[in-house]
Amino acid sequence: MNVVRRSAAVLAATAVIGAATPAVAASPSPSVAIPDGLYGTADPKYDGVWRQSLALLAQDTVGVKPAAKAVDWLLGQQCANGAYAAFRPDAAKACDAKVMVDTNSTAAAVQALVALGGHDTETGKAVGWLKSVQNEDGGWGYSPGGASDANSTSVVIGALTAVGEQPAQVVKGGKGGKSPYDALLTFALPCDGGGAGAFAFQPDKKGTLAANADATAAAVVGALGKGLAGDAVKPAGTAVTCKGADDREQAARNGAAYLVTALAKDKHLTSTLPGAKPQPDHGNTADAVLALATAGQGDKAADAMRWLEGNSRTWAKQGGPAAYAQLVLAAHAESADVRDFGGQDLVSLLNATGPKPASVPASAPAPAEHSGQADHKDDSDDSSDSGVSVWWIVGVGLVGGIGVGFLLSGRNKRRQP
Repeated sequence: MNVVRRSAAVLAATAVIGAATPAVAASPSPSVAIPDGLYGTADPKYDGVWRQSLALLAQDTVGVKPAAKAVDWLLGQQCANGAYAAFRPDAAKACDAKVMVDTNSTAAAVQALVALGGHDTETGKAVGWLKSVQNEDGGWGYSPGGASDANSTSVVIGALTAVGEQPAQVVKGGKGGKSPYDALLTFALPCDGGGAGAFAFQPDKKGTLAANADATAAAVVGALGKGLAGDAVKPAGTAVTCKGADDREQAARNGAAYLVTALAKDKHLTSTLPGAKPQPDHGNTADAVLALATAGQGDKAADAMRWLEGNSRTWAKQGGPAAYAQLVLAAHAESADVRDFGGQDLVSLLNATGPKPASVPASAPAPAEHSGQADHKDDSDDSSDSGVSVWWIVGVGLVGGIGVGFLLSGRNKRRQP
């Protein structure tokens, strides 16, 4: 869910459909004025709806009532057919074929609006659009018509569940067709061989599946029928092991077993870009924590949660509202203290990236009116982030070799530990 890597996702989709990707796209400076009501101060071109949706969802999860103009901004981004694009600078202009709507932005917006309540018409239209672009295999890609991937399929499952749909019954072509759960199972690796129990983002050109920790975290939550906020389940207290199965719940348990192993060595996940050394991946680590908590394995994520508490300060400051929201959701699922997270009040930091909330629980002081990124001391040990601008440049560089379904929230399609 890292904002800057989500930018690379949209750039990839742009390249695939043939649109130009000018070099200026690599700049983190806003190309448009930040709209009133939008969270964050970075350019919203590639992640406006995503970061807004995560911020609103995270606020609702911890009892914060967002400002009306923040909700209105998200509502105003919806196209007449129910779909959402990553960002529309002129929401008064009707959507046309040039507007790049996508499944991830749409599904995230649905989850946020359902959580806030009172938007049944809008969420119903959005889900109707999502159903209309379901692939024959039961899944979804990032862009309508793109090859299904585990991340996009999972975020859509979360939207379906949010509005009261039964994902198992949402099948392409009616009775006898494939469901989203059927699609997820096609991305699951067997228990023998490398990456046992993991999920792939999607098969490569030869049909080979490669374990991907980020896709695994998303698919564990999706296979359990949950959304972006996950679901805190009482720890089972027993070790999870990979077992052969053809049902979604066992596949989720297998994925959880893979994540436990992936986190065991360093207490965090890593990402590796061509020509660079492996770096701690804060966003995917938070995803893994939330996934394990949702799978009833939160006790196995305790060390990773502590690692995030001590090492995510700089990353979150750079990532802005989506990063703070991601930490809030992971901490809440893990029953960690969101108001004393490594000495930080995540709720206040998130609130400070957007318009002043309508109400905040007494235990979390209300911030001043929108102040952009919260000003706080960086942790000296968290120097692994090379900066937002570098990731944007990397995103542009990756575009040429990445498929249209790049992934949920802009996470790199790559092999991970």
